[in-house]
Amino acid sequence: METTEIWEPQVTVIPAKPKDDAPTGQRKFKRVAAYCRVSTDDDEQLTSYEAQCDYYTKLINSHEGWKPVKVFADEGITGTQAKKRPEFMKMIRCCRQGKIDIILAKSVSRFARNTVESLQYVRELRSLGIAVIFEKEALNTLEQKDEMLITIFSWFAQAESESISKNVTWGVRRSFEQGKFSMHYATTLGYEKGDDGNPKIVLEEAETVRLIYDLFLDGMTYRKIAETLSERGLKNAKGNTDWTHSNVASILQNEKYTGDALLQKTFVTDCITKKVKKNNGELPMYLVKDHHDAIIDRVTFNRVQTEIARRTSLRKPAATDEKGKYSGKYALTGLVICGECGTAYRRITWDDKSGGKIPVWRCINRLKNGKKFCKCSPTVYEDRLHKAVLDAINQVFDVSDDVKNTLRIGIHAVMLPDGKHLADLEKKKMALNKEIGKLLDQSFKENDYTKYDSEFKRLSDELAVVSHQITAEQERLNECEESAANVQDILDEIENTDFRLDTFDEAFVRHSVEQVTIVDKNTIKVKISQAESIEIPL
Repeated sequence: METTEIWEPQVTVIPAKPKDDAPTGQRKFKRVAAYCRVSTDDDEQLTSYEAQCDYYTKLINSHEGWKPVKVFADEGITGTQAKKRPEFMKMIRCCRQGKIDIILAKSVSRFARNTVESLQYVRELRSLGIAVIFEKEALNTLEQKDEMLITIFSWFAQAESESISKNVTWGVRRSFEQGKFSMHYATTLGYEKGDDGNPKIVLEEAETVRLIYDLFLDGMTYRKIAETLSERGLKNAKGNTDWTHSNVASILQNEKYTGDALLQKTFVTDCITKKVKKNNGELPMYLVKDHHDAIIDRVTFNRVQTEIARRTSLRKPAATDEKGKYSGKYALTGLVICGECGTAYRRITWDDKSGGKIPVWRCINRLKNGKKFCKCSPTVYEDRLHKAVLDAINQVFDVSDDVKNTLRIGIHAVMLPDGKHLADLEKKKMALNKEIGKLLDQSFKENDYTKYDSEFKRLSDELAVVSHQITAEQERLNECEESAANVQDILDEIENTDFRLDTFDEAFVRHSVEQVTIVDKNTIKVKISQAESIEIPL
């Protein structure tokens, strides 16, 4: 009979690695850190910041059984979000690594103003055996088993933060109502703070801003403009030449370049998350007109906004819900629309019999989806399209004898004024002087020089304004007299000029044509700026 051997496993015990430090309960000393924070970065608060660091350093060193680790201090940082306080997060990492036993903090509000985060970190630190001692509230989180007190104090801290936020917001909005605001010069190309505290134009930067507007109206895309500026070595608001799509878009849509300021375009949804939301009518906005000197005139600015809206609204083929994409390569891109389905036309090339290329324009919807979605849109040869557009422009801008006569009258009115306005101002000045004389006589008679103070001030202020207007009008008349010698030359130029385009001018078309609709294979409809649409044969 065979004997069966019983296998017994061999087990080797691997001893645990000894820790560098003894467990917290057995350690002869406690490793103590402190956390302090100041909520603003003004001089007074910075002094407080330095004082807190000094205070905790001395306190830890003077306490028997305490070994200092570090004073973690956030300077000029919000207390509503821990992730925005780098020193606080560094302290928490040290706690997780077992390097701290006790944390000292002046108060719950210094530790955190967010109730949820405050409790979250207190609970985590307590689970790690780390005490947080709040001096003001006399709380030790390891000894305080009931979270109610900590919750209450955290809630008060958050409520205080929310109250401060509301007060600040209220103050900012009252300033907005009075037209007061601070220009962000660091992000606004073209302006700097002047000696009087108001925005001052930086000439070199202003030229870059004007160039951006010109290039955009000439048909360039945001990205192409950015590339052009970088190639020319022109600097952006940050002082470098790394231009981006968003840099250009921001400048083209910033009303501050017209001298105006639209306030409260965005707002913070709440003081805890600090989430910024675009104001779509939830709160009032405030438009301050002529707040500072303009770099871009309002006419140009409005033309740019219209062009931005036009490019944004470009349609793709009707079979999709996607938006189109603007291309600035050709002047008519995005302007030529299919009269049947409303989709834009695209320029493509066909091969001719001789091996060359023939440019034509075709409906994108018809190209991509066939006759199912666009049955009758014609293909248009580019040379015929250009000629028809030129005919429309020349028809609208044809200067007849009546128009030339109107120009003559307008030039005479502007360059050769009759001086009537100056005469009216002189009469007004004489009348004011007469009133002031009468008032002086009256005060002499009554021997009372204070009784008419307010009336004297009103009249003298009005006299100062009129005197300024007279000076300005005299300067204008002098300039007009100097220009008078050129008037006849201008009139002769108008008389002899034929306002017709002989060749297709890309820049002129971009500025003047708003839309070209392909009605059928024989007709197009052209909409010229400030004019009614007209039909032109192809």
